[in-house]
Amino acid sequence: MKVLLIGAGGREHALAWKLAQSPLLTTLYAAPGNPGIAECATLVSLDIDDHAAVSAFCKDNGVSFVVVGPEAPLVAGIADVLRADGIDVFGPSAAAAQLEGSKGFTKDLCAKYDIPTGAYQRFTDAASAKAYVNEQGAPIVIKADGLAAGKGVTVAMTLDEALAAVDDCFDGAFGAAGAEVVVEAFLDGEEASFFCLCDGVNALPLASAQDHKRVGDGDTGPNTGGMGAYSPAPVMTPDMVERTMKEIIEPTIRGMAADGHPFQGVLFAGLMITAKGPELIEYNARFGDPECQVLMMRLESDLLPILHAAAIGRLDKVSAEWRDAPALTVVMASKGYPGSYEKNTPILSLPADDASTKVFHAGTALKDGTLVATGGRVLNVTAVAATVADAQKAAYQALDRVKWDNGFCRRDIGWRAIAREKA
Repeated sequence: MKVLLIGAGGREHALAWKLAQSPLLTTLYAAPGNPGIAECATLVSLDIDDHAAVSAFCKDNGVSFVVVGPEAPLVAGIADVLRADGIDVFGPSAAAAQLEGSKGFTKDLCAKYDIPTGAYQRFTDAASAKAYVNEQGAPIVIKADGLAAGKGVTVAMTLDEALAAVDDCFDGAFGAAGAEVVVEAFLDGEEASFFCLCDGVNALPLASAQDHKRVGDGDTGPNTGGMGAYSPAPVMTPDMVERTMKEIIEPTIRGMAADGHPFQGVLFAGLMITAKGPELIEYNARFGDPECQVLMMRLESDLLPILHAAAIGRLDKVSAEWRDAPALTVVMASKGYPGSYEKNTPILSLPADDASTKVFHAGTALKDGTLVATGGRVLNVTAVAATVADAQKAAYQALDRVKWDNGFCRRDIGWRAIAREKA
């Protein structure tokens, strides 16, 4: 099978690394890719926003299956164009990708199908939103409705913070994503990420993970796209997984199909495990980043046939096997992230990968033969070991061998799980 992978980040490097191990694969292309992905795929300079060009490349090169990594092309309808041209694609239609593309869409679906989530209201003007915020009080959550690269959500602990977040959205801080705002109840509990493949009808639960969103140690500072993750999430006990499937995932799949846009791809449920049980914070229509990196390190099964089964409606014919050992990844980011940061700073050397550690490239490029950092989040130093504490130790040992002066990281990834192991 010839496969094209769309994307250029750490998530896509993890997918490329795992796909490249498949005996079913003949050629793996990646567009646009990055220097890490180039080690396991042939990079092609396609404009991934030009869906017709992507489809033409597939036809010209005998590509029969496309795996879409990031959310923006999915929300823009790349899967619809490819499917119409007879190419199998892993990823939802534009209509189904609204689960990520519109926070309000997802909240309305939850209300319609009785899926547990925080109470909410949708607003298209600041005055009404602020009136509701003042009525509800803090803590409260303010969300830009559309795609904002992981930055459009404010968990406001004070009224002033909430009102400022409303202004930010309507003043254009998140572009078109903030033209509508969702204000929702603050959920108290422990967060977890849960992943499940869907083929429109069937669901295949994958694994759980826990992400670290805040930029600083001890979960301090502003929210980011994610500074590290580990899998599995201890809070996702077998009972909690069963409840999540029954109360959240399965009603979503049934509801999406009933509403005329069946979901095919990966459902990434951001959950809050509260005193009442699992509640949905949000859905993403693609693998998490950096959660994908720890999932791929733990997945024992061949990834390619599982993703293809989701694309062609045959998920009931496959299964996924996982290593019991936990995996942990630490994000190395450019100094200044999530604010402004210097680009094209040189990365002089990286540690060699071995059986239990792997460095995934998230925001890198080659400039005149030198590896440079081009993004905010740049490297994902990942390890798998017998315990979370051991995985943390191995990841930081590898990370400390990275020679990159402009990089920084959190030093406490996995702290909740390690505290549990010691308890």
